[in-house]
Amino acid sequence: MGKVRPAYIKRIGRALMEQYPDRFSDDFEHNKRVVGQLVEGVSKRVRNRIAGYITSQIKRLKEAGEGEESVKTSEEGGS
Repeated sequence: MGKVRPAYIKRIGRALMEQYPDRFSDDFEHNKRVVGQLVEGVSKRVRNRIAGYITSQIKRLKEAGEGEESVKTSEEGGS
């Protein structure tokens, strides 16, 4: 199971990832600075929670992408 986060954290995080997909990485510190630049007037705690959510989503997407590649290579090698 994942961490429980408020809906507004997820909503803002998803919106930022859709609008600026190339600005985020799997590094929390980098994402924290980017969120601070993109979202004005947000508290430090909310900024960190949004950055943490984005970081976890980026890592999940990367792991899912690597899993698909390993499945493809194993299928190709077995034929």
